[in-house]
Amino acid sequence: MPDLNHIHDVAVHGGKSAAELILSALDKPRVPDYKSKTDLVTKTDKESEQLICELIHDEFPEHGILAEESGSSLPDADYQWIIDPLDGTTNFVHNYPAFAVSIGVYYKNKPMVACIIELPAYNVYTAIKGCGAFCNETPISVSTVDELGKSLLVTGFGYTHDDVWSKNMELYKQFTGLTHGVRRLGAAAVDLCHVASGKVDGFWEYNLHPWDSAAGILIAKEAGATVSKMDGSDYSIFDSELLVSNSLIHKEMSDKISEFDNT
Repeated sequence: MPDLNHIHDVAVHGGKSAAELILSALDKPRVPDYKSKTDLVTKTDKESEQLICELIHDEFPEHGILAEESGSSLPDADYQWIIDPLDGTTNFVHNYPAFAVSIGVYYKNKPMVACIIELPAYNVYTAIKGCGAFCNETPISVSTVDELGKSLLVTGFGYTHDDVWSKNMELYKQFTGLTHGVRRLGAAAVDLCHVASGKVDGFWEYNLHPWDSAAGILIAKEAGATVSKMDGSDYSIFDSELLVSNSLIHKEMSDKISEFDNT
């Protein structure tokens, strides 16, 4: 089995290399094309992903990769690198300061290593399973807010304005009235790091993909968060809904979501 510390170092190197590429593109024209009417992809997304994938292939040619833009390679490999080369592309296009590089490494479907680089602030969040979570090499932990009414939450919305999108808009209204507020940054990887570091107390979102949460859930767990589906049951990165909190308000958030579902 490869050394997890070595995998961690490669993930951080890949993340930082991609982050430098992305930051260097900020002062250049960012001409997007479209996956859908509102789901953007840029040349920078593709270049970032290619750079990370090449580093992984050079170091671990037997490992699989699942990446947002290029899909899957070696899907039966025990080790899988799950990559979002530029989470928050729309923010990047508009130079709104909330986007990230996200790299999660899984062994037999279990999260083992994570690196998320929040940009343009260049906060480097990392975790190795069982070793805690860090931001810029300083240990981080979730908040100690123990009441939903005193919490600050964060959520996200998918690009498809379907029934689930409408449902979440109503849930957003409900939680806004029950808490100190709900933020929407537009980058799930950043949201999860903000829960992990105690900047916000809870996060929920629908219509997620594996690369949206693969790295963030390990960082959050290692920082003391509870990670589940909306109803409190076990979460897999192949599930489309996610609830993450500081643990102290988790049941209260899940209960409120269930009450809303049943109204």
